[in-house]
Amino acid sequence: MFELHPRLAADTLAVGRLPLCRLQLMNDARYPWLILVPERAGLREIHQLPPAERAQLIEEISACSQALEAVSRADKINVGALGNLVPQLHVHVIARRAGDAAWPGPVWGQGVAEPWDEAARSALLAALRERLGGLLR
Repeated sequence: MFELHPRLAADTLAVGRLPLCRLQLMNDARYPWLILVPERAGLREIHQLPPAERAQLIEEISACSQALEAVSRADKINVGALGNLVPQLHVHVIARRAGDAAWPGPVWGQGVAEPWDEAARSALLAALRERLGGLLR
């Protein structure tokens, strides 16, 4: 049975569900940052997904990247699946801007997270949900 890893549950906010993945927003307003978690128990690596689900994951990453780029006006979208601290398979999709708190380096381990305020979070989630449209359930 699928359960969201406790660290992901603690650090993120629910956006919705995609055909394969649970979509979460990292609770750090310094970077618009989505996390896609395939709703399959026990997975650690992308190659453990069956071929059709691997393809679906790529399509969901692409859709989320496009939506995040559009709503954040990002200079660059970073996509990564590290899993060193959280072994559950998950993919980060991060909107980066030249001059952001970690630019041009990686966001991991940089400073202290700044939680989203309610208005900014609500506006971002509404824009993302509109962009993702019928893909979200």
